[in-house]
Formats: sequence, C-alpha cells, structure tokens
Amino acid sequence: MLKLAANLDWLYTELPFLDRFAAAARDGFSAVEILFPYAHGLSAIRDCLLAQRLQLVLLNAPPGDWAAGERGLACLPGREADFRAAIEQAIALASALACPRIHVMAGLLPAGAERADVQPLYISNLRWAAEHAAAAGLALSIEPINGRDMPGYFLNRQDHALEIIDAVGAPNLGLQMDWYHCQIVEGDLSHKLRRAAAAGRLAHVQVAAVPDRGEPDQGELRVEHLLALLDELGYQGHIGCEYKPRAGTSAGLGWARRYLKPAAA
Repeated sequence: MLKLAANLDWLYTELPFLDRFAAAARDGFSAVEILFPYAHGLSAIRDCLLAQRLQLVLLNAPPGDWAAGERGLACLPGREADFRAAIEQAIALASALACPRIHVMAGLLPAGAERADVQPLYISNLRWAAEHAAAAGLALSIEPINGRDMPGYFLNRQDHALEIIDAVGAPNLGLQMDWYHCQIVEGDLSHKLRRAAAAGRLAHVQVAAVPDRGEPDQGELRVEHLLALLDELGYQGHIGCEYKPRAGTSAGLGWARRYLKPAAA
C-alpha cells in the first residue's frame, strides 16, 4: 500500500507548528516531512513524533540565508565550508530524529554563471555530502524545482538530476520527484517515473495540483493514474503531501483517505 507523509510546513498551517503533529496523526498520517526543523528545537520535535507515533521521513539541509534569497549552497563557489557545515548540522539532526533522508538544495545560479560553470562543484559537494551521510546510515536526495516558483534555481529537469546522480556515483543519493515541479517544467510524468524507477533512482515523491498547488484532486494531473503507476512500479518510499490546502487540511483529504489509517474510534 502506498504511504503518505504530511508536509508540516504546508499542511495544518492554521495551527501552531508543534500542534500540527497531533492533527496529522488524527487524520491518519503515520509519517511527516519538515522542510527546515532547525528553529523548532530537537527535543520538542522528538517529543511530538514519539507522542503521536509518527515517523519523520524527510528534512532539508540548511539552505543558507533564506531571508536574503539563498535557496541552497551546493552549487555556490566559495561557500564550500558553509555547505559542509550545513550538511553536518542536517546529519546530526536527522540522526537524532531517526529521519532516514535529507534533501540537499542546489542553490541559485550565481550571477553571470552558466550551469556548466558550477556543475563540477555541485557534483563534488554532493559526493562529499553523500559520503558523510552514508557514514551515519542516511540517504540524500536532490529535487528539480521549477523556475517559475524559484527563478534561477540550478536544477530544473528530471534528466539533469539523473545525470548528476550518476556522476556523483553514490548509492545513497537519489531523486526526489515532485510532480508539481515536473509537470510545470516538462510534463510526461508517467515516462519519467518509469525511467527513474528503472534506474533505481526514485527515492522520494511529492504531490500537489497544477497549476494552483492545492490538493491533487483537481487541475492538470491525473493523480489516480500516477498513484496507481507508483504502486505498479513497486515504489516503497513515501509520497509527501507538499501542497497548499484550498479550504483546510482535513477537509481536503478526501483524495487521500484510502491511503490513511482509519480515524480512532
């Protein structure tokens, strides 16, 4: 059976952050994602996970100075020390929270640079990160992100991500395929799912509607087809619900009920 994870930075935003764990558990989720858990406190998050019997399945490595516009450090020349410190921080937190996977954001292309200019650095940084994550028993993922929502982001396409993963050559580095971003940039999701799965690179999936990024029961994507295809492909990972609810998280979960635990009596 396919497994869903509630992204607690996108769902239940009507509640204080630490109250979202209980809300997700009440709705039948057994797993959650957190983009950047660093400001919320290790002990508080661990207590919430334990109290609600939830598994944290994905977190992001620190992306640099988000308020100043940074969206990752992996492709930024001159920031190698900052990148390594961020990875070490993420590994420590993921280990403490029993989170198996860390998403490493690539970053924005430096002004005047071409992708070919910084790709060797990106690969080198990912190779270093993958080696250190493996030593802690953790996996990493990279995610193509569309340039409409994040202009200038280094990694936009699925084939480019697979090329990077092959170049890094680390068994614990995989593809994080967000159907929202993929549909906006290139479409052809069924073929791309099959290709990533056949290559053994499909590590994590996320879902949202296109074009409004709401629940995936409206818009351009046929989510029932894509979920059935994931099941056919034998996908064993989680599907992150990284979308903006249109009218309240719980009210919008009709599409997902078959994949969630029944509500407690």
